[in-house]
Amino acid sequence: MSQPIYALIAEFDDPDNLLEAAIKVYAEGYRKVEAYSPFPVHGVAEALGNDCSKTRWTCFLAGVAGGLGGLAIEAYCAAIDYPMNIGGRPLISWPQMIPVAYELTILCASFGAALGMLGFNGLPRPHHPIFNAKNFERASQDRFFIGVEATDPKFDIEATDAFLRSLGADDVSVVEE
Repeated sequence: MSQPIYALIAEFDDPDNLLEAAIKVYAEGYRKVEAYSPFPVHGVAEALGNDCSKTRWTCFLAGVAGGLGGLAIEAYCAAIDYPMNIGGRPLISWPQMIPVAYELTILCASFGAALGMLGFNGLPRPHHPIFNAKNFERASQDRFFIGVEATDPKFDIEATDAFLRSLGADDVSVVEE
């Protein structure tokens, strides 16, 4: 008994063909699609409808939380926990709090970006079914691949196979789980 199908993957020999195929695959209505290449191909992510706004927002919100947390800790320490009225100065003086709040903003934003990237990409993942694809080891050398997952609502093995072949793929193969 064969294993369940994870995806259909099409192999291309040129980055321009990959970009053209990505545009056509997205226009055809497929949404659970990934492109694999040995180097970044400008425009493929946008052609597949991917954006990194979730990571951007995670980074921003973590930075805001870090900055506000830094200000809150300093205000608590200066006014409630250990108030020191020296020379009639106010207990909460915001200019002295800027360096710590700034540093915590940068620290938390960088942690938010790194952890958000790992989380949204589903990493760490020691094995992925796409590694079972025929010739996929060449995705890090000289070949370009585009895969349509079987969980895509529009996925039909025969129709998707015929469509990927019509894009000029050198080879189209089934990827098993």
